[in-house]
Amino acid sequence: MQDQATSSMAASSLPSSSERSSSSALNLEVKEGMESDDEIRRVPEIGGEATGPTTSGRNGGSTAGTAQPSSGSTKKRGRSPADKENKRLKRLLRNRVSAQQARERKKAYLTDLEVRVKELETSNAELEERLSTMQNENQMLRQILKNTTAGLQEGRK
Repeated sequence: MQDQATSSMAASSLPSSSERSSSSALNLEVKEGMESDDEIRRVPEIGGEATGPTTSGRNGGSTAGTAQPSSGSTKKRGRSPADKENKRLKRLLRNRVSAQQARERKKAYLTDLEVRVKELETSNAELEERLSTMQNENQMLRQILKNTTAGLQEGRK
């Protein structure tokens, strides 16, 4: 008995197809006016349906055979044009959000690469300076060694 009451309450809380189409028009207007990053990342709910990574496309958001009582229609599994349009709009919005996130990731990656290039250029300059100093020191030590060995050989003669 309680299950029937729960299912009837769920059926009464679901929007009708006309409410879904009018709310999708409102959500489109909201979507076009979005400017902040937080709003761009969120996928708005259309017709009270939860959207997100956990929603699968198997049910398709259609409530024709699940919670509404059948009115004797012979329509089987076809989607209404409004449902198709809602699904298309959701897909377009998800794609737009995904593309924006990809651009942001690419920008962050390029920024990191630029920082790394500067660090490596600095390190390379320091290493080249050390190499030059060591080569000069090595040349002076060779000269000193040459002079000392020449002086010792003259002293033995």
